[in-house]
Amino acid sequence: MVGVEAFYRASMTHTPTPDQDVTADASPDAHAPDAPTGALGSTPSMESESYTHGHHESVLRSHRWRTAENSAGFLLPHLRSDHRVLDVGCGPATLTVDLARHVPEGSVIGVDASAAVLESARELAAGSGLANVSFQQANAYELPFDDDTFDVVFAHQLLQHLSDPLAALREMKRVAKPGGIVAVRDADYAAMTWYPDSAGLTEWNELYHEVTHAYGYQADAGRRLLAWVQDAGFDPAQIVPSAGVWCYSTPADRAWWGGLWAERCIASNFAVQAKESALADDVALEQLAQEWLRWAEEPAGWFAVLNGEVLARA
Repeated sequence: MVGVEAFYRASMTHTPTPDQDVTADASPDAHAPDAPTGALGSTPSMESESYTHGHHESVLRSHRWRTAENSAGFLLPHLRSDHRVLDVGCGPATLTVDLARHVPEGSVIGVDASAAVLESARELAAGSGLANVSFQQANAYELPFDDDTFDVVFAHQLLQHLSDPLAALREMKRVAKPGGIVAVRDADYAAMTWYPDSAGLTEWNELYHEVTHAYGYQADAGRRLLAWVQDAGFDPAQIVPSAGVWCYSTPADRAWWGGLWAERCIASNFAVQAKESALADDVALEQLAQEWLRWAEEPAGWFAVLNGEVLARA
């Protein structure tokens, strides 16, 4: 069996192709000032809630793969070259910068609660040669913009990590121009599927649901986006729901995806929260990491992530 660290080094060299997806330091970064982990204590006034994944390198590595094509394809046909776009929860901003390329006469602002991850975002933007992208540290519940500011407000894989997604959606609606677009996309963990059958991955999926539930978040956000957008006050006649899928099936993709989750099981904020909430210990988490590596070595291994998507007019 390949060790977690060796598997990690191999996975670092792989970049998936555009029709595929995704989403160790010696110590996890979960207790950084801008990524608090206080179980059951998160409030909208905090700079950041208890982000389940945290900003460990294994998490950011998956975020950096995201592009407009593989993560915002449902939005791209609606973008105009002069649109002003807000990306809420932008992370390291690979997706944000790519959106800026699609609005060359407009602009994109990325906001995130983590000051540290925004430094990475600014470095990426500086190397892109684009002058129409910028970043601000901000809380999704209290966006620092006037009403009716943006043509498009976008949030990718954000609402599943918030204790009050309706409040965040109402805030996105507030800063969108009348008739502007609010576009959201989130995974649905209960809809994830894999082959071959694996009791270990089933246990991982169950634990993930237990941890997010303990912190007040909804792991199965994808299927709820349509209901949430309606409950947040958007006109049902102006809402377009859809779904997208990420799939990992090639040897390289399995190595990358399995390696990412093996690391997350032992070194990311997910591991911290699982232990803080007394749902797992180090031994159990190490066993789950090994299950991920075992799955990745399966010649016929296959994993799919279903993402819910919604476009709504403000």
